Amino acid sequence: MAGKDVLLSVDGIKATYNGAITALHGVSFTLHRGEILALLGANGAGKTTTLKAISNLLPAERGEITAGSILYEGRDVTTATPAQLVRAGLVQVLEGRHCFRNLTIEENLVSGGLGRSGSRAEIAFDLEKIYALFPRLKEKRRALAGLTSGGEQQMTAIGRALMSRPALLVLDEPSMGLAPIVVQDIFKTLRRLNVETGLSILLAEQNSAIALRYADRAIVLESGVGVLSGEATELRQRDDVKAFYLGQKPAPAPAFTPTSLPAA
Repeated sequence: MAGKDVLLSVDGIKATYNGAITALHGVSFTLHRGEILALLGANGAGKTTTLKAISNLLPAERGEITAGSILYEGRDVTTATPAQLVRAGLVQVLEGRHCFRNLTIEENLVSGGLGRSGSRAEIAFDLEKIYALFPRLKEKRRALAGLTSGGEQQMTAIGRALMSRPALLVLDEPSMGLAPIVVQDIFKTLRRLNVETGLSILLAEQNSAIALRYADRAIVLESGVGVLSGEATELRQRDDVKAFYLGQKPAPAPAFTPTSLPAA
């Protein structure tokens, strides 16, 4: 794709915590407008650190980028606060279904619109769009978020992010701890948003099978290093990816059966 279509550019970033623990060793990738890109890898591979670096959240956890660069729409993300990045359209849904547990579902959603200083009319309009995407949230809109199911809380967290009208939605482990049918519904909704509105999505996932089904491209991280990247459809077919990242063993070779020799 042409350079002008690049929305996010991550170039050789290295990151440490507490000035001593190195979490990333030179991760690089680009994300184009209208694309779904998946970051794959086991727990501890560096996925969450990469996402927090992109949203400039590392300093809050005594982390820092020590080398490389991250550009969002050509802007160095380290020159902006996380709140400024949200207003610029880079919105992250953190791992763990973070909701305001003592607020209702609808109050949680409204907070996303308030974060970008939306007008009352804009917030009301966006609410209806979220309820159309996640009808379950409309049914539970008066319930306290902390008393709803894990799936409903994840939908709330995603819905609140969408209320900020992102250009790039960043998701950290959206499938974690959820029933397979709920995961399918969430990923189908994300793909629908991508197709219908052109929303760009960057997601980190341990559930590589579901991520590769819905992503356009993927990069595999291992111990803070990008070890593999390519089109999602191609990666799904590779035996090494199936074995190491999808948990599928390659099909065994057919057993050798000696043919009977004709009697002399």
